[in-house]
Amino acid sequence: MTKGKVLAIGGIFFKCKNPKEMEEWYLQNLGILPASGNVMWEQEKGPALVAPFPANTKYFGDNNQSFMINLRVQNLNQLLEDLKNKNVKIDSELIEEEYGKFAWIYDPEGNKIELWEAP
Repeated sequence: MTKGKVLAIGGIFFKCKNPKEMEEWYLQNLGILPASGNVMWEQEKGPALVAPFPANTKYFGDNNQSFMINLRVQNLNQLLEDLKNKNVKIDSELIEEEYGKFAWIYDPEGNKIELWEAP
C-alpha cells in the first residue's frame, strides 16, 4: 500500500466582496485563470513554502489580512512595469536577497501579494 502524502498546493481560496471582479483582476494582471472557467491554471513545477507567521506580524500589511499569496514570477522588473501601466498598486519596497528578488502588489480589495523571482 502506498503511503499518503501531500504533493502540492491545489488551490488558494479566499473571501472577497465581488468574486467575479476579483477573478477578472487576477486574470488580467497576473494571468491566473479563473476558478469558474473550464480550464485550470497550470503552475510550473518548483518550490513552495508553507510558513506560519506570528499573529501580530506586520509582514502581510493590513492587520485584517490573515494570509498572503507568494507567486513565483519570471522577469520581476518587467512584470512590475506592466502592472504599473495597468495602475496596479505596487509597494515601493523591492528587496534582493541571495534567494531571490521580492516585490509586493495589492489586489482591488487591498490584499497584499508577494512576487518572488528566484535567483
